[in-house]
Amino acid sequence: MEHPLDSQFPLVAPAVRQVGLLRPFAWLWMGVRDLAFRPGASFGIGAVVTVLGLILTTVTWQATYLAPALLGGFLLVAPFIAMPLYALSRQREQSAAPDTPRAFRAWEGNGDSIALFGLMLVLAYVAWERLAAIVFALFFTEQVRQVPHLPPALLLSGQPASLVLAFLAVGAGVAALVFALGVVSVPALIDRPVDVITAALTSLRCCARNPGAMLLWAALIATLTALGFATFMLGLIVIFPWLAHASWHAYREMVDT
Repeated sequence: MEHPLDSQFPLVAPAVRQVGLLRPFAWLWMGVRDLAFRPGASFGIGAVVTVLGLILTTVTWQATYLAPALLGGFLLVAPFIAMPLYALSRQREQSAAPDTPRAFRAWEGNGDSIALFGLMLVLAYVAWERLAAIVFALFFTEQVRQVPHLPPALLLSGQPASLVLAFLAVGAGVAALVFALGVVSVPALIDRPVDVITAALTSLRCCARNPGAMLLWAALIATLTALGFATFMLGLIVIFPWLAHASWHAYREMVDT
């Protein structure tokens, strides 16, 4: 059955399929199999992400007010770092021999649109950084220079719950918008010659047609990413490429080829 949103874009966007509620678990399993296709490249990219995460952690350790913005920016650039991983999943899907150099050039086929999508994410990042700074200034006036000093300072401020809830509300709103517009956008942009608007609308239609599966997928991504952070970023060596490969299969199942 066609979703009402699909009828608004009959010619300019690919068809979107409905998937089962629990399909995200299948995408994760397929992602595990893709990890074995070119493990050196997959885990190597995961290691790069881990190093970037450690650098950001070091920076935010001495500048508490930057923590939400920098960590949010880390998550926003993740789809671009994952492009070679999407390309490796496509190679495996096509039964092609693994070609890592070609995977790292996956952006070349649609470079202008990919760059424009990157600009959109930069604008989203700037908006998040400003919103995070405003929320922090409104609910917390103390000068806390190091992250370890933040929890006790919050408790003494008398309104820790207000700050946390405000951050969660604003962060969830920005994350939901970025997720809805980007969950399959980058895979689509490297897989077919579509423009950035078509890719973003296709992503939005995937969420509209599969709300339950997309909520589960977002929860799995958030949980696994948090686990990677909780292991001092080391878990991201495996988790980041795993989620990237799984995201390719999410795109393939929901977007008609």
